[in-house]
Amino acid sequence: MNTKSVKDSNITVVQQMMNEDANLAGNVHGGIIMKLIDNTASLAGTRHTGKNVVTASIDRLDFHSPVFIGDLLRVSASINYVGKTSMEIGVKIEAEDVITGEIRHTGSAYLTFVCLDRNHRPVEIPPIRFETEREKRWNFAAIERRKARIEQLKKARELENNE
Repeated sequence: MNTKSVKDSNITVVQQMMNEDANLAGNVHGGIIMKLIDNTASLAGTRHTGKNVVTASIDRLDFHSPVFIGDLLRVSASINYVGKTSMEIGVKIEAEDVITGEIRHTGSAYLTFVCLDRNHRPVEIPPIRFETEREKRWNFAAIERRKARIEQLKKARELENNE
């Protein structure tokens, strides 16, 4: 398998938010944004693997500020960690007021994806190369999040087994 760099799979999707995306107050529904986050992260994962990838979990999703009708929503995804069959993809969400040009960081998310073969079985993911200091920091943080996820799952299973 060929090693790829982080920049080989980075992607940004831009979409203008419309009336059907929002509530009566003009705020875009979180679920609409969540779908765009998931789709964009999936594109980054597919670019890296060249295969089908599916969402295994959303580790964290934080909304920092609202998105309004008319805003351009910019969703950027980047791979932070690659394991044997899974990977963490970080997503940054920005909203741009097209009239004023103001850009707001409106949210961030971390998603775990699993790469699947044609029989829907997990398959090995190509290795990734972290080139910049920023990419290396994100990779380190992703490794720490992965350790925490594994510990949380272990504790949850222990609780289930004790019931």
